[in-house]
Amino acid sequence: MFSHIMIGTNDLDKAKAFYDKLLGTLGVQPAIVDRHRIFYRTKTGTFAVSKPIDGKAATFANGGTIGFTAASPEEAQAWHATGVANGGTTCEDPPGIRGMGDMKMYIAYLRDPDGNKLCALYRLPKGS
Repeated sequence: MFSHIMIGTNDLDKAKAFYDKLLGTLGVQPAIVDRHRIFYRTKTGTFAVSKPIDGKAATFANGGTIGFTAASPEEAQAWHATGVANGGTTCEDPPGIRGMGDMKMYIAYLRDPDGNKLCALYRLPKGS
């Protein structure tokens, strides 16, 4: 359904350093730099960060969350720890298992240095 997600930043170098490390924990290669934007391309889609083209300050989406797929609870935990160690701040509940009916997920939330809300999510096998 989606081809890409792009968020704004006020400091492209800081965003690249943060996301290169954060997404590296999920096996994503460092960003490709294109003028005022950076791109992380995978087989399942593209995540990009850009300085606003209109020259105004970038702001985060209140109520918005960008979710990244983790391959395991350990990968989601490493993602969270790497984010916090590189300028992100934890938000929501601490990383851990949450459930909706029969579906159980390991979820970790944080905010990037620009305030964007991010999530790493691993869906546990049924019966876990």
